[in-house]
Amino acid sequence: MKPNHKSVFRHQLRNAAAALLLGGGVAACGFQAASAAQDVAPRPVSARGELSQEEKATVELFERSKNSVVYISTLQRVMDPWTRNVFSIPRGTGSGFIWDDAGHVVTNYHVVEGASGATVKLADGRDYKAALVGVSKAHDLAVLKISVEGVAPPPVPLGVSHDLKVGQKVFAIGNPFGLDWSLTTGIVSALDRSLTEETGVTIEHLIQTDAAINPGNSGGPLLDSAGRLIGINTAIYSPSGAFSGVGFAVPVDTVNRVVPQLIGRGQYIRPALGIAVDEGLNQRAVQRLGITGVLVLKVNPGSAAEAAGLKGATLLPDGRLIPGDIILAVEGRPVDSVGKLSALLDDYRIGQKVRLSVRRGDTEMDVAVELQAGS
Repeated sequence: MKPNHKSVFRHQLRNAAAALLLGGGVAACGFQAASAAQDVAPRPVSARGELSQEEKATVELFERSKNSVVYISTLQRVMDPWTRNVFSIPRGTGSGFIWDDAGHVVTNYHVVEGASGATVKLADGRDYKAALVGVSKAHDLAVLKISVEGVAPPPVPLGVSHDLKVGQKVFAIGNPFGLDWSLTTGIVSALDRSLTEETGVTIEHLIQTDAAINPGNSGGPLLDSAGRLIGINTAIYSPSGAFSGVGFAVPVDTVNRVVPQLIGRGQYIRPALGIAVDEGLNQRAVQRLGITGVLVLKVNPGSAAEAAGLKGATLLPDGRLIPGDIILAVEGRPVDSVGKLSALLDDYRIGQKVRLSVRRGDTEMDVAVELQAGS
């Protein structure tokens, strides 16, 4: 019978292993001993030389910034169906950073969404229970607060995002997959991106980066080469669920506008026009008219829009809708959806006047509206 080569190989392998266990050493494996046993000195180590200036700068940035970054663990309350007892279990983890000397911690809304509690761990290992101060789902931002005993970590220095350039270097610090205080680097890949989440909420003005962002990085800071905050890492684009070179961050100009309101009021109040709009109806109406814009369905009585003279649509008894004003642009920036209109208005303050480009019938005109507080 012809031998099975795999069986022969396994048999020889077992014999060699047995010989090694019995002290046969190298020779038992079928190899000829090269020389008698003797002490061999380790190879000498080559001198490395100085780190490059870029490497030194990166190391220094991480050492200077890591103490301002925190590790967030969230809890969820569950009930034992047999005993009816309620207790807390771990829910998830994420990142955040120290906002100010009062102990406020900024992170993503989705990091704390649905959680019954959270613990914040500092870089030196200290743990503190956190209280929820406020959230803005529309911006994926949340503010927690901790009471730090002893020396508190420093806040992250703030930068700006309106002057960012595609190609400039960025640094992300966070806790991906629970691997705490990790640094990744990359560049700004693109600016002013939009991202629609599973909930249907669209976040505008996002920074796109190729710095590796993975689950657990959410809520951590995106820094420029000076160590200043320029964004908050919020999401990745990935068909597989793992990082594929496209990450997104909420720009710091948005953060610096929203977070103070969350701290002061517990919520963010958006600037608004005082009109009623509907995304689904808007898409059908403007498509039928062959234009791009947002249809004003109704002007609320006593609103900023009414004071500016905006006109709403008219609903006829037979159910037909006669368009009124259609908003085409805000300060010259085109509007193509209800979400885009809200995002553009969000760049301004309550009480500030904005110029709307409006189509009324066959006429286009500019209308100045003083923004009011939204609901």
